[in-house]
Amino acid sequence: MPRVQVGIVGAGPAGLLLAHLLAGEGLEVAVLEARSREYLEQSPHRIRAGVLEWGSKEILAQAGLGDRMLVQGLEHRGVYLAFDGALHRLDFPALTEGRSIWVYGQQYLVQDLIRLYLEKGHAIHFEHEVVGLEALEAEPTLVYRTPQGQTERLVCEFVVGADGSHSLLRSQIPGAQVHQKTYPFAWLGILAQARPAAEELIYASHPRGFALFSMRSPSIARNYLQVPVEERLEDWPDARIWEELNRRLEGVAQVEPGPLLEKSLTPLRSMVVTPMQHGRFFLMGDAAHIVPPTGAKGMNLALCDAVLLYRAFKAYYQQKDPGPLEAYTPEALRHVWQAELFSYFMTTLLHTPADPFDRGRPGRGGGPPGAQRHGQDHPALGPDGPAALAGGGGVFPGPGDRPPAPPPPGRAGPGPGAPGPADVRRVERGGRAADGGLGSAGSLDAGAGAGGLPEAG
Repeated sequence: MPRVQVGIVGAGPAGLLLAHLLAGEGLEVAVLEARSREYLEQSPHRIRAGVLEWGSKEILAQAGLGDRMLVQGLEHRGVYLAFDGALHRLDFPALTEGRSIWVYGQQYLVQDLIRLYLEKGHAIHFEHEVVGLEALEAEPTLVYRTPQGQTERLVCEFVVGADGSHSLLRSQIPGAQVHQKTYPFAWLGILAQARPAAEELIYASHPRGFALFSMRSPSIARNYLQVPVEERLEDWPDARIWEELNRRLEGVAQVEPGPLLEKSLTPLRSMVVTPMQHGRFFLMGDAAHIVPPTGAKGMNLALCDAVLLYRAFKAYYQQKDPGPLEAYTPEALRHVWQAELFSYFMTTLLHTPADPFDRGRPGRGGGPPGAQRHGQDHPALGPDGPAALAGGGGVFPGPGDRPPAPPPPGRAGPGPGAPGPADVRRVERGGRAADGGLGSAGSLDAGAGAGGLPEAG
């Protein structure tokens, strides 16, 4: 039976980045992916996130994986907020010590990571569907189906589940808690051969619903509309979509119709699995946590996880130190919960509730519907700032939606008491952890700053 040091399930951004980093250290790595290479690189269903934060961009560049991104990606030095018929720009370099973001589609990044990995002589086992995982605590063994339909096994010293939001391996963690929130709206998204509405992203808050105006290139627009969760695509012909996009811009910009390359409906949800590990098995990326797309955190969080695990495996194999692997869950949950709460804040701040009572509830404008623009009195904008997010205060509306309680004092290790949202109370307004939880962005060196992780908040 074949054996490797690290088996990675899933050839998305997180799995591929981790494979690159570990193989670069000389470790024996096997990557198993259920889909074909063509599907991952070309399918319109794979058109995903397109925003790389500064730290993610720096890590890809340092790893030698960002050459095409730096040439073809679009550097954005700010975003626009649109409401009440006015456009307001946030200047990222002025607010973040010179940092910016990069617009580069996830599909393009996956193409780069696959090509570069194969060019280095490594293998990715496409169309190898993992159907089971055995012996998690001793010799984790992947049970998989080959393209010919045969069932085979691969013995690993460690297994990493990076198999996406519909993860099969997530269920392999005994006693795992899954904290979820489902939002009462969805995004209708289009990819169009059309000039983008502006040179940078526009987040538009409108009484009819939120709209996002993004891009994949100067000639490809990526736009979204908030719609009811029960909406149907067939009720939205192209002309209606373009008309509604312009209506929500309120004249601050204009979108010109163009041929649609893709149209989809995406329900919005949040999800966090704790713990993110058991025995010699680890979860990362969308298999472990999901954020609503409003804050553009999903792909960046996945890359964050990959860097954490890379450092932990490096410490284990090179310094014989199991500590970072044992501490993976609490360390990862620090940036996960910060990003989850930031994404929740942005989503509730910018979207329009369908229920007029929600529009008028405390912290959402107050008074009768229409008396104030929703969200301007959001708790996180008050004197307590983001602490209001971590502490509840009506931000999570139902008891079933509330994330887990903080760990008992002195509790350590990756159990159910691993850090939850209360552990990010010390987040500063600038989005950086005051206690160094996220650390200095954009370094593969664990000694850089306070942890060297990409920013995720």
